[in-house]
Amino acid sequence: MESLRAEMTTTEAILKTLQDRIGPQCFNAWFRGGATVILEDAHVRVSVPNPFVAHWVETHYCGEIAESAQAHTGLDRPVLVTVDPSLSGKVRQGQLDKQADSVAKANEGRARPRRLAPRGLLRYHLKDFIVGESNKLAYSAALAAASPEGPRFTPLFIHGACGVGKTHLLQGICNAVAGRRRGEKPFTWAYLTAEQFTNDFIQAIGQKKTAEFRARYRGLDLLAIDDVHFLAAKKATEEEFLHTFNAIQTAGRQVVLASDAPPNLVGRLNEQLASRFMAGMTVRVDPPDAPTRLAILRRKVETAKLHVTPEVIDYLAAHVRGSVRELEGALIKLTALAALHGETLSLQRAREALADHIARTDSVVTLGDIEAVAASFFGVTPADIHSSRRTRTVSAARMVMMFLARRHTTMSFPEIARYAGKNHSSAVLAVQRMERLLADGSEIAWTGPAGVKSMPAEELVAMLAAEFPSR
Repeated sequence: MESLRAEMTTTEAILKTLQDRIGPQCFNAWFRGGATVILEDAHVRVSVPNPFVAHWVETHYCGEIAESAQAHTGLDRPVLVTVDPSLSGKVRQGQLDKQADSVAKANEGRARPRRLAPRGLLRYHLKDFIVGESNKLAYSAALAAASPEGPRFTPLFIHGACGVGKTHLLQGICNAVAGRRRGEKPFTWAYLTAEQFTNDFIQAIGQKKTAEFRARYRGLDLLAIDDVHFLAAKKATEEEFLHTFNAIQTAGRQVVLASDAPPNLVGRLNEQLASRFMAGMTVRVDPPDAPTRLAILRRKVETAKLHVTPEVIDYLAAHVRGSVRELEGALIKLTALAALHGETLSLQRAREALADHIARTDSVVTLGDIEAVAASFFGVTPADIHSSRRTRTVSAARMVMMFLARRHTTMSFPEIARYAGKNHSSAVLAVQRMERLLADGSEIAWTGPAGVKSMPAEELVAMLAAEFPSR
């Protein structure tokens, strides 16, 4: 009991330091109530409600979390971000609106610049990537992109829902080329998110250092951009990135990109950029199938030295069908429960503990898959869908997401509503409205950069559903 109390005190101190580092607004939006931070022997574990928040926390706050933990423990622990769907019900609407505001500020380049990871310190390596049917083409393409023989195709465009391994592949490519030489010169590369590229460009304009900015990026041997859908609707940044892309490609060098959706389904993306992206190799990463999930779990149990029976591992692999983060989150939840009771977890107890989690993910398609595709197509973010915003575009994206969730998952109206931060009646009305549009052969309208756009509801639904994984 004493050690548990001491751990709680340390955790509270870490959270206070984290709040001081990132500011109360960001802390309240992403961590208060809707996330748990637990200090463990091997790492700092952060559990969040859904894959989008997991990706946002991982790409924006892992550095501050690790530094806050080190300040109070003296140890440098890696940060593990996992998904626990049961946290969805603890996030209030005001907090969801703050998340949307935070993402909007980043989209507009008004957020504070993020620190870039130092070269050679990227987290993921290709040798650690678990390969299965759902990702083997993307993995093979990543190996080819990292080949010393030079690019066989450029760009390589990898797309898929949050938490399926896109970042792992991009960082793995960069780590594979680190230290390589091109003749007498070092091989130059950069990995960054599209948000970081945007902020860097805006900062260069403000400091009148655009020449240095262009020299830094256009001369690279390899440029890896994560979350490239973030560039959509940013006219000046899109134009600058187009010139950067052309310069690297013309020189016969490599560009690797990752996005939540394929180029033709990234709403509000510059047509020239979409055309350039489609001209390369486009590959999709699906959530892991059962054999891949089993391999991931076994690797995790082995490396983290967790005490889990083979029966429980088999059960997890068969029933938790979401992203890798959701899979890891379920495993961590079970091991924490076992540690709390001081016993090896039985299969029956595992079933009981994960009943709600599995109800949310026991479908061929998960809400994370649907949300990523719908948000990218309409040019909004999952945070917008969860917020109280009611613009034409956000409302259309939310309606389509809820309708597709009812059609392609086993989730009930209350579960869908809770995931999106809405009430039961909102989900029912959204689905009913969509059904009327389909029955009448009507169109769905939304606002793009060039004004109002529309598409027959039936055509739109079919096009988005074609992007869902089949496993």
